[in-house]
Amino acid sequence: MDRHAATRRFKHLAYAAGIRMPRMHPHMLRHTFGTAMLDAGVSLREVQIAARHADPRTTMRYDRARKNVDRHPNYILAACMASGM
Repeated sequence: MDRHAATRRFKHLAYAAGIRMPRMHPHMLRHTFGTAMLDAGVSLREVQIAARHADPRTTMRYDRARKNVDRHPNYILAACMASGM
């Protein structure tokens, strides 16, 4: 199976499942895998290893919540300091 056959199969399965998106491609599954792991709290390094990315910046693209203030390092440090740790 080459990448074109995989794309056709993926589009067929998505259509059968009632998913209608203009640009469906198999890499969406990879992106969903990485995003779901990060959303579940798996460390960026572990997701990078699982996705076999050489550069962590590639994995960081999957982190939709990276702009979430609760996960910002400054916020985490401030919360830690406020708790007296």
